[in-house]
Amino acid sequence: MSEKIPPAKNHSQNKPASKKQGKSLSARTAAALVIKEVIVNKQSLASLLPKYSLRVNQTESGLFQALCFGCCRHFYKLQQSALQLLQKPLKPKDQDVMALIMLGILQLTHMRTPAHAAVSETVAGARQLKKPWANKLINGVLRNYQRQQTATPCQSEKMEVTFNHPAWLVTMLEAQYPDQWQHIASANNQHPPMTLRVNQRYIQRDEYLQTLKASGIGAFATPHSSVGIQLEQPIDVALLPNFTDGFVSVQDEAPQLTPALLDLAPGQRVLDACAAPGGKTCHMLEHEPDLANMVALDCDSERLQRVSDNLSRLKLSADCLAGDAGNPEAWWDGKPFDRILLDAPCSATGVIRRHPDIKLLRQANDIANLADLQRQILSALWALLKPGGKLLYATCSVMQQENSQQIAYFLQHTTDASLLNLDVGWGYDTGYGRQLLPTNDSHDGFFYALLQKKRHNTTIITGL
Repeated sequence: MSEKIPPAKNHSQNKPASKKQGKSLSARTAAALVIKEVIVNKQSLASLLPKYSLRVNQTESGLFQALCFGCCRHFYKLQQSALQLLQKPLKPKDQDVMALIMLGILQLTHMRTPAHAAVSETVAGARQLKKPWANKLINGVLRNYQRQQTATPCQSEKMEVTFNHPAWLVTMLEAQYPDQWQHIASANNQHPPMTLRVNQRYIQRDEYLQTLKASGIGAFATPHSSVGIQLEQPIDVALLPNFTDGFVSVQDEAPQLTPALLDLAPGQRVLDACAAPGGKTCHMLEHEPDLANMVALDCDSERLQRVSDNLSRLKLSADCLAGDAGNPEAWWDGKPFDRILLDAPCSATGVIRRHPDIKLLRQANDIANLADLQRQILSALWALLKPGGKLLYATCSVMQQENSQQIAYFLQHTTDASLLNLDVGWGYDTGYGRQLLPTNDSHDGFFYALLQKKRHNTTIITGL
């Protein structure tokens, strides 16, 4: 989503880091401070990593990110192991020390760090935190962990520890997907693949695959997107042939399916609501370069800059507007749209493998709150659509309340809306749209429903 990050598809403020960053930090110390912020202050990795990465030596930047993502990905097992080895829980003010302990266990279990370095360098992190009293504690816990390796989790916490998900999310997944919930949880805990979108304005997919092969980069075509390529191993985008020239973009296969569903044609006026960071905006323009007008809307003006940056790299043009999709009166010029993409704010439960901090940031009651917001935005944008026009509702969620149930409710309460069948070979038909579930080695979780406004004059029932 994936481009989308919690909360609610990363509509959080992501402010530029100050030039005054303070003293440099080791990768482990910086990661401990980041994890503490995630745990205590519920800040997202997306907002924290840019700030703290500036304080980490460039040679350790890869380690720093691996530690942050790895700790969130395996959080519940790491936390359980640490708690079992501590004689008493640490104080709330010392959650940075707790984070260091979990990061040490992460290195001993899931990373290639030599054991002696995992212990000694993690212990050294306490000195940078100005908590030398923790040196002996961290050393003792990690040495004990090396001796014991694994411990039986407490029964009350077994669900969280076994599946590395919060208990509420496991319970919800099991209720909604009785046959697939364990596969979803497993996929969420994997490292995501790196997938590219080929810009066919410049090069065809088969040709770019040959270019990758000649560069020694293993890759293969995606099964569902006609312009998608999945790399065998993730690499720095700087190593991708002609990346800066706009030949390819990084985008998961699931959101790449958007343009083909919208039935774009020359001369149309298109709205991409909740557009940042702009992957779908750019793809629609690549897919149909002769649109009359593309409006990219997002409520976060700073994230909207990323849309502009992506458009610039790809030599594309769109009208970028900062505004609330649920309040069109503040930004709409009164001209209706032929097509609207509503990539709705959501729980991002389909892209947890890309943003594992979702498991720590999202709460059970967020689902209902997000569903209410989605309902408001969908109703507001529907009024902007021409009769006969189409609106594609999309989320990077797997929750039925945000997806199929949302569309069922909208159709029940909107007399001039009809649901169009998606005749495709991917996902499964929920009856009110198409659901993709996250997979271990392919696409993210995503939902699509295509709605069309009837041509005769009817009105939306009020009170939604």
